[in-house]
This record gives sequence, structure tokens and C-alpha cells, in this order.
Amino acid sequence: MKQQKKAIALFSGGLDSILSVVWMQNLGFTVFPFFFKTPFFTEERALHSAQVNNLPLTVIDISQEYLVMLQKPVYGFGKNFNPCIDCHGLMFREAGKLLTEYGADFLISGEVLSQRPMSQRKDSLQAVGKLSGYKDLLIRPLSQKLLPDTLPIREGWIDKNDLLDISGRSRKPQLALARRLGIKEFPSPAGGCSLTDKNFSRRLQDLWQHNQINLEDINLLKYGRHFRLNSFSKLIIGRDEADNQNLIEHNFDGIFMLHNKIPGPLGLLCSSNVTKDLISLAASLLAYYYKKAENPVTVNYGQNLSGKEEITVDKANPALVQALMIRG
Repeated sequence: MKQQKKAIALFSGGLDSILSVVWMQNLGFTVFPFFFKTPFFTEERALHSAQVNNLPLTVIDISQEYLVMLQKPVYGFGKNFNPCIDCHGLMFREAGKLLTEYGADFLISGEVLSQRPMSQRKDSLQAVGKLSGYKDLLIRPLSQKLLPDTLPIREGWIDKNDLLDISGRSRKPQLALARRLGIKEFPSPAGGCSLTDKNFSRRLQDLWQHNQINLEDINLLKYGRHFRLNSFSKLIIGRDEADNQNLIEHNFDGIFMLHNKIPGPLGLLCSSNVTKDLISLAASLLAYYYKKAENPVTVNYGQNLSGKEEITVDKANPALVQALMIRG
């Protein structure tokens, strides 16, 4: 019976998700691991974990669906701007849509009861199931002995005694299980979701408050210092050479700004209504970060790095810089 049943797995690439997949495989089930990519949770770690553990991972981008959910999550946000319960519910819902295509019977994940205070309490796990629309097809192999029976157990597809009873924040049970299963490589327990980062979340909240939730503006949040100039304008200033290079390589839409002679940070002004006063303000903020330049400072600007326009400004005062900077 077991050999005839198949599962679709939510796979993050962390130890818990590796264990849940390998455990179910060892019980004789066919498992299809999936990573659901969002603007805040990218696939590099999952791809590496799958490769070193010989797991056939498929990546699906659900960024657009995620942004719709982010506008009004049913269960709200966590400590920062992280809608963890709604996020897991969305991923299970997307996984459930694949059941027929893959001839699969149920869904699994590496969630561990009480491991996380918001999203992995017993009531939270139930809420995730309800949101997904596939509540009765969910199995959490690492904790299922401690959770209500779902259809795969009631129907005898899975023997509950074959599942585990791990709970709590300690990783000792998982580490012991990894040794038992011969899993030798897995990442550290760092979450990998940028929405749990205080500074990133504050920048995202700023976009949300100004109705600017779109993929390009969200991708910009990863780089540089961010300044809110008015309700429709932002300035991003590179913190280092890597930030400068990323702003260039991603070819973001906006006006590039750079000191005309001295090497230093790159500025990117993003606005739907560019005025001379706005360029002057942005240039003065950028000039502040050219510590070796003396006042007044001449800044080149244009739609690309070879922009021929220039403006000469005084450096913004520190109080203005701090007032306009978006920070956690």
C-alpha cells in the first residue's frame, strides 16, 4: 500500500525539511520535493541541500501570488513584516494544486511543533491547514504523533507509529536523527527569509504604506541605504562596491547619480515625478557620503552611468540625512 502512495513536500533546504523527505522515502513513499520561491525567500540554499542529499528538487516561483497575499494576510504579521501563517498556508495551497499533476496523494513538510512561537504552535499549524484548503491531506512527519490524525492516517496510507514526536526549539533530536539517517550535510538553522530582518521589514513597510508593492521596488530593498524623499520618490545609495555593482547590473529604472571625479557610492533616484528640486535634494544626500569631497560638490546624473547632466550642491546636514533614512 505504502509503495503506491506519493507525497508532495514543501522543501526549504533546512535540516527539518531534509529529514521529513528522507524519513518518508525510507518508509517507502515516493516524495516530490518543491521549493516555492518568493521575493523574500530564494532558492539557492534549497538547491544546494537537494543536490548534496540527492533529492530531485523542483523550484516554482509564486512571487505574484505572494504579493497579493501580503496586501492583507488573514493572520497578520509577526514581530517584523513576516506573515508566517499565511505564507505557509499559501505554499501548501500551491503544493496542493500539484497533487493531480504528479499523481500524489498527500502533502508533507518539515514543520516541528512548538519550534517557532508564531507559526508552529498547534493552533497555528491548524490555521495553516485551514488556509491552504488541504488541511486533511497534511502530514508533518517529524511531529505527527503529537498532532490530530488526517486522512492519510485515518485511511491507513500511513501508520502513525512510523511517524515521529519531535517538538520544541532544541535541535538535538533532529541532529540525532540526521546521524541515524546518514545525512552529513545541511545548512545552519538561520531562517533565510528576509522578512524576519528588522531593517528589511521596515523598508518593505515603507513601500506598503506608499502603495508601491511591486517586484522591482522589492528587489531594490536588498541593496544600499534607502531614503524616502516624498510620497512618490526614493533614493538608494550604495554602501559599498558590491551594492554599487548590484544597482548597475540589475538595471533598475531610475536616475543614476555619481560624483564626477571622486570614487564613492552610487545613487539611484526612483520617482514618478522628477523635478530639479528633487534632484538637488537627492544629490545633496549622496554628496554627504563623499567624505573626501569639499563643499560644494558636483554630481553627475542621468538615465545611465554616462549621464551628462550635472548639479552642484552642498552636502546635506546630518540631521536631514537621519530624518529621511528608512531604518528599523
